[in-house]
Amino acid sequence: MRDTLKRGPKRSMPLGGSLALVIVGALALAGCGGGEPDAAPSPSSAPPSASASAAPSPKDGACYNVSYDEALAPTAGGTAVSCKGKHTTQTYAVGRLKNVVDGHLVAVDSEQVAAQVAASCPKKVTKYLGGNADDLRLSMLRPVWFTPTIKESEAGANWFRCDIIGIAGPKALMTLKGNMRGVLGDSDTAEPFRMCGTASPKSDSFKRVPCSLKHSWRALSVIDLGSGKYPGESRVNRAGAEDCKAAAAEVADDPLKYEWSWEFPSAEQWQGGQSYGICWAPA
Repeated sequence: MRDTLKRGPKRSMPLGGSLALVIVGALALAGCGGGEPDAAPSPSSAPPSASASAAPSPKDGACYNVSYDEALAPTAGGTAVSCKGKHTTQTYAVGRLKNVVDGHLVAVDSEQVAAQVAASCPKKVTKYLGGNADDLRLSMLRPVWFTPTIKESEAGANWFRCDIIGIAGPKALMTLKGNMRGVLGDSDTAEPFRMCGTASPKSDSFKRVPCSLKHSWRALSVIDLGSGKYPGESRVNRAGAEDCKAAAAEVADDPLKYEWSWEFPSAEQWQGGQSYGICWAPA
């Protein structure tokens, strides 16, 4: 909506472009130790190789420099660095894999191991960053996770590592500095990590960026759309539009003339568990 209060732009969240709804699938799930997409579980009762050396367990709170592609990888990569300097990830939790089922060692790239790590890491991220689930959804910070390689696992490594990354834009990570613990728990420290846009979400030139970078739109709020079966695009759009319009009116300079934009989940995203949308307004 550009010139009228009555109706805002309708925008279904695109699978390739929605950080808020898709980053868990695009990044975090890709970093959960799942191996090749078509890999099947491969149970084994063979003991760890005596000739291989196990990768040491990561340290909670450690920082690393990893590339965007390394953040997508299922196994840990990158270079360990001091958290006082610049880095691209920080470890917020380390756990132990439950890779023995019915007395047999399950491969580190199996579905069972992937599911365990994918369930564990997201549960811990909000407590580490501070704030609540909506604060995380309205930020550019996201969890990713890693496991040892198959060779490291065969040597006895059975840890998994949960890291925080920040998305700077398409295929780009934010440069972080200092300890990330609690950054979303305070409005001042959270601001550089908040979600903003280079244009209206309905524009072809729209790119999601952190609010620390140049932007013209801002993600205002998360609107929960309930649960159950996907109600259809038109109903999902209507369900959040009024709340979004009201949220935009609260921050508008002129309550009689303002812009707003509403991103809502597609059927595929809803099926993946994303039953909320994002409300936007000019910054």
